[in-house]
Amino acid sequence: MRMTGPRDDLLAIYAAALAAVGGERAVLRALADTPLAGQWQVVAIGKAAAAMWRGARQSLGERLGAGLVITKTGHAEGLVTGPGLEVIESDHPVPGTQSLAAGRRLLAFLGDAPPDARFLFLISGGASSLVEVLPEGVDAGWLARLNTWLLGSGLDIAAVNAVRRRASRIKGGGLLSWLAGREARCLLISDVPGDDPAVIGSGLLVPGDAPPLPAGLPDWIRDGLPPLPRPDSGVTVDCRIVADRRRALDAAAAAAAARGYPVHRHEAFLAGEAQAVGERLAEALRQGPAGVHLWAGETTVRLPARPGRGGRNQHLALAAAQRLAGGAGIWLLAAGTDGSDGPTGDAGALVDGQSAARMALDGCDPGAALARADSGPCLEAAGDLIRTGPTGTNVMDLVIGLKIDGPTQPRATP
Repeated sequence: MRMTGPRDDLLAIYAAALAAVGGERAVLRALADTPLAGQWQVVAIGKAAAAMWRGARQSLGERLGAGLVITKTGHAEGLVTGPGLEVIESDHPVPGTQSLAAGRRLLAFLGDAPPDARFLFLISGGASSLVEVLPEGVDAGWLARLNTWLLGSGLDIAAVNAVRRRASRIKGGGLLSWLAGREARCLLISDVPGDDPAVIGSGLLVPGDAPPLPAGLPDWIRDGLPPLPRPDSGVTVDCRIVADRRRALDAAAAAAAARGYPVHRHEAFLAGEAQAVGERLAEALRQGPAGVHLWAGETTVRLPARPGRGGRNQHLALAAAQRLAGGAGIWLLAAGTDGSDGPTGDAGALVDGQSAARMALDGCDPGAALARADSGPCLEAAGDLIRTGPTGTNVMDLVIGLKIDGPTQPRATP
């Protein structure tokens, strides 16, 4: 037996949500529900690629042919290139030379496969940055400048991916051309609102009408994009979502209920500017009923010219900490399900009514940090950062709030 408190409970609820949507587990479940006959070559792309590939390996066994895993640097989870498997660690969140090298290798992998090969694609969030093949007239420098602008623009993921699809030969269904009519299946972990396969990874295998470009794009972006999207190839691939934010919320709710908390699940997709959302959720906890409150989605941050250290979840949590300052009985966890938050190694943060006071002891000013998009150092000073390492999944972000009326007491757990 050990004694646990509210912070331990929130971290355990978050861990239960991650476990429910883990890439290995999700692929195993999907292939058990719809088994694949015969031999398959496996291409896994995204931050959960290593875990998803492991699920395919367990399910297919000797029927697993050659494999290609393209993932974020540090997310290979022990996979190494060897007989039958090639592992590429690539650029994220801004695509670069490694992304272009990964794109060339992907096309070669497909081109070198036999005419009767069948492909199982495993795609998760991050794929848009990790692999790329550029149209003529666009170079790596322009691509990096484009994605840096997009990441700091405050645009939502659908708008960002609408631009990315136009600036690519393989997104928006472009990769279908390299299948040359061979059979393919696709399993996806969704990191987008609406779980649209055309948006996940910018739709590598999903053709169709190009979504409209968002308003407010600078002229240098519009001028650099190819004038027209590629025509529909007429080829379709069976795509299936195997993990999403709803499954994560289901697991979080079950874990909270098992700890004896009333559960308040907020179904509306969490979106908007991270600071405003953090303030709103903090106030909702202050005014709302006791128990665990659950949200999921993805906020945005409009970055200054020289942002500091942090990410959208840290930004949200710091804004909430300001609003909760001096109060008691409320905690708020905001974290990415992939184990990273922006260009940092932290997943997010867990704050409470005393977080601002702990920051002040180290000379941190939360308001000034928010203005600089520099939330990480203040949260670190408060001891509030969450670090999980790569989680093997990516279903956007979770925000888990806890409100307890009356004094809190540690309790014993097995």
